[in-house]
Parts: sequence; structure tokens; C-alpha cells
Amino acid sequence: MVCFRCVDSKMKETFFRTLSWLHTWAGLLVCWVLLLIFFAGSLSYFRHEISLWNEPELHQGVYQDYQADTLANQLDKGQDYIAAHSPESAQRWMIGFPTERKPFQSVSWQLPPEKGQRRGKTEEHVALADGSGMISEVRASRGGDFFYRLHFDLHYMSAITARYIVGVCTMFMLIALISGIVIHKRIFKDMFSFRRDKGARSWLDAHNVSSVIALPYHLMITYTGLITLMLIYIPWTVDTAYSGDNQAFLKELNPARQTEKATGISAPQVQLSQLLPQVQAAWGDAPIKQVIVSYPNDQNSQVTFYQNTGKDVTDEANILIFNGVNGELKYASPHEASGASVTYDTMMSLHTARFAAPLLRILFFFCGLLGCAMVATGTLMWAIRLRQKQQKAIDKGEKPSLGLRLVEGLNFMFILGLPLGAVSFFYANRLLSTSFAGRSEWEVHSFFIALAAMGVWAFFGRSRRQWQAALIITGSLCCALPVLNAFTSPSNLIDNIQSHQWPLVGFDVLAILLGGAMLFASKRLTLIAKAPAKRPARPAFNAPNTKANKARRSEPQTSLANELTSPSSLEEAKS
Repeated sequence: MVCFRCVDSKMKETFFRTLSWLHTWAGLLVCWVLLLIFFAGSLSYFRHEISLWNEPELHQGVYQDYQADTLANQLDKGQDYIAAHSPESAQRWMIGFPTERKPFQSVSWQLPPEKGQRRGKTEEHVALADGSGMISEVRASRGGDFFYRLHFDLHYMSAITARYIVGVCTMFMLIALISGIVIHKRIFKDMFSFRRDKGARSWLDAHNVSSVIALPYHLMITYTGLITLMLIYIPWTVDTAYSGDNQAFLKELNPARQTEKATGISAPQVQLSQLLPQVQAAWGDAPIKQVIVSYPNDQNSQVTFYQNTGKDVTDEANILIFNGVNGELKYASPHEASGASVTYDTMMSLHTARFAAPLLRILFFFCGLLGCAMVATGTLMWAIRLRQKQQKAIDKGEKPSLGLRLVEGLNFMFILGLPLGAVSFFYANRLLSTSFAGRSEWEVHSFFIALAAMGVWAFFGRSRRQWQAALIITGSLCCALPVLNAFTSPSNLIDNIQSHQWPLVGFDVLAILLGGAMLFASKRLTLIAKAPAKRPARPAFNAPNTKANKARRSEPQTSLANELTSPSSLEEAKS
């Protein structure tokens, strides 16, 4: 007679073992790319704040107040300034009004793209608070846009190639999350279970806690990340519905971006202030975020007004499009978009957190850091398990395998190199000469140079002391960022608090907190190293007290993973 209970038990055991294998390899195969994506994506929540910090010329004396009763005057001044200072070849004029995250009024223009470029160079000038003119000498910097683009476009490769790589990694991440939920029978208990100083067991607890506490965020950010780029990964629906005409699809999806090409026939540009009554009739007292003039002084010129809708959950922009010559209203964004469009806009807004107030954005940021911790602890556990399997051979004097050295080296490079790279990016922004050609590119290069330097350092060893030294260096540099800002900008932390420059205050405070966390982690490594070793619980680990074994036990540790695979740590992990 067949024992159905035994068969059911065997099937469950095989099922969970298979999912455990899937969870392990789905996460590990792309773990370092995922760590880069999580890290850069977390910093992207402060994209505008980083950009503002990277332009110290704008830290004092800029126009910060949005005043509806002076809009007409501001539009006239901005238009006249751009017309007088921009080259005739400019394809766009832009006037930006102060918002919570970009607290200054600016005028800018965009030149035609050079060969091989997707977008032309943009030059931005910022209005002074006293109305006396514009700040035109602002250092070139990618600012927060670098981290924003890095988390889905990577770098040093084409955007489409990078997005396919990111898409594959994101799909692996989603598989790892779902399989991890299934195999964790005590998922809610794991949320509150963290055992300190238990070696490998502590790393597993840290992995579980960082995964479960922010689990809704991890699922949301992974799924919405795939949805936002779905037309790249699944283009066949658009090809079928529009017979391969992608431009027709884009024109119907977003009319604001589909402008007629310039004719080359000159025509007088409409005065922007003359369009203001129509804008106010449509929107009332709603604030204006930006005004863009496409192909100025051309017969096909077009003027687009963007409403400031930062409080909405959806990412849909309320726009009004006018003929740039006669001022006729051509398009007004519909109040009720299609269900598919609203769904996509909501997914995009959830992913980017553009709707979020400062406190919610900070919460998203720390959830992103928990994602970094989840991936990092997973890679560290992988290294620990590899070392466990080779521990006997290593104890006999054999070298660790190439795979183990590679995993430990990449862990050291990415876990410690990414924060050092970000700090190097900020130091390069302030220390490179403002007249240095290509300074914005070298800011970016400094990020990857620091990352590569950590990889070279890992080549020569991955000892506990190296981890401590790297944490001390990065933490100290991070804590010193407010000091660097005080010496290289017209304001400091105290000045910014007094003038209510909260984006700059938040940057400095966050730098101190993160730097302090890294210094604390370095201190914890020191305490763990000084802690007396526990007696092994099983006699299997009690090697004979020979001279050879005494000498072997007195040898210095070779890696952080080796520190965590001591007999007591292994026993804790098995329990």
C-alpha cells in the first residue's frame, strides 16, 4: 500500500529544496549588479538635493519664492534674458519656477545634439534674489542625475544594452524575492529575530531582517522597475497594435513630447506673459512648474506650460500646449486618462517617489539601504559557505580556490567600493577646478576609479584589518563632507539651518549619519576580533594539541569570512 503521507512529505521536501536552490542562485548570479542598482537607486531619491549640493554657487542669494502675482513679470524677464543670451541655434528655451526640491528660479536653453549624442548640451542660469540679474557661472556637474541614470543605464555602455542587463537582473531579483517568501516558514518571526555576535548565524539573521522588514518595498520597487521599462522587454504589443509605427504610439501616448520639426522659416515668438490668462483660466491658482519653448522664433514654435503636481500619486503631468507664434491653444492634458495610462503613471511614480513628501522620501531611502544590506549579507553568506567547504584544505596549508578568492574580492570591492565611490564623486565636485574641461565627466570617472581601487586592494588581501581600514577611510570622508562644503561654498550647515535651506541641511546631516554608521561598523569589527573565542561544542573540532596545530591556530586570519567561520560560528550556524 502506498503511504500518501510519506509521498506528500517527500514532495514537500523536494519542493522546498528546489525553491531554496532557486532562491540562492537567482540572487547570487547577479548580486553585485543588484547591489549597484540598489545603491544608485537609493541615492536617486535625493536626485535634486544632490544636484543642488553639487552647485555651491546657488547656495545663497538666489530667488526662492513662488509668487503668483508677479508671474507675468518673471516670464517677461526670463524670455528677454534668454533671447539676449542664448545662441540662435538653441532648440529649446526653458523657464523653471521654484519648487520644494529645486528652490530657485532658473532660465536655460538647450543646443542641438552633437554627433552621437541623444540630447544637446543645456546651459542654465539662476535668478538672484534681489532681482539684479542672473548667476551664469555655475560649475558643470552631473549631480544627482548621474546616480539616477546609473541605476538603470549603468555607464560606459549603450543605454539599450544596459537596460537589458538591468532587466535581466531585476527579473532574477523578483524570482529570488518570491522564492524567498515561500521557503521562509517563519517569515514574520524572522522580522524580530536577530542574534548578535553569533558568527554565521548573525549574518543569516541580518539577511532575513533586512529582507522582511522592507519586504513590501522590495516587491514594489522590483516589480515597478520592470513595468517602467516593459516596452523595451515586450515590444510586440505596440508593434502589433500600431503596425510597427512606434512614433504613432508615442504621439498618442504623450502628445506633449511630439513636436513638429522646425521649418527653418523665421517667425516672431509670442510673448509668454500673454498666454498667462489662458493658463490661469484652465488651472486657476495652481502653481506653474516650468515653461518650455520648442524651436523658438520658428514657424513651428510651440510653448508648453507644466503644472506643479508634486503631491499626486500618479506621474501624469498636467500640461497646456500653445502655438508659439499666434498663442492658440493646441492641446490640454485630459483630466481623465485611460486606465492603462493611469496605471503606468502610478507605477512610475511609486518607483521614483516623485509624489513623496520629504519624510516619506527618507523612508524610501532607508528601505533602499535595507535592500543593499539584503544583497550584501547574501553575498557574505555565500563567501562564508564557500570557505566552510574548503576550511579543512585551508587548515592543511592549501590556498583558497579561485572562486572563493573571486567572491571575497568582489564582495570587498562592491560593498565598500560603492560608498567610497559616491564620496569620491562629491569630493571631486568640490576639488576639481571649475574651469577644468570635462570636469563633470571626471566627477563620474572618480566614482569608478574609487570602485576599481577597492578591487585592486582586494587583490592583495581581504583581511579583517582591510575591512576596518576601508570603513574608517570611507566613514571619515563621509563625516567630513559638511566641513568640505563649509570651505568650498558661501554657506555652511549653520547658515543653511538659519536660512531654511533644508535640502542642503538634509544632505549634510545624512552624510554625518551614514559616515558615523560606517565608523561604528569598523568599531564592531574590532570588538568582535578582541572577543574571546568560545569553546567548541563538539569534540570534532578539537584538534590534537600538537605543535603543528598550535602554529596553525596562531596564524593570522586571512579574510573577514574566515573570521566568521571559526568552530563556534559554525556550530551556531548549524543550530
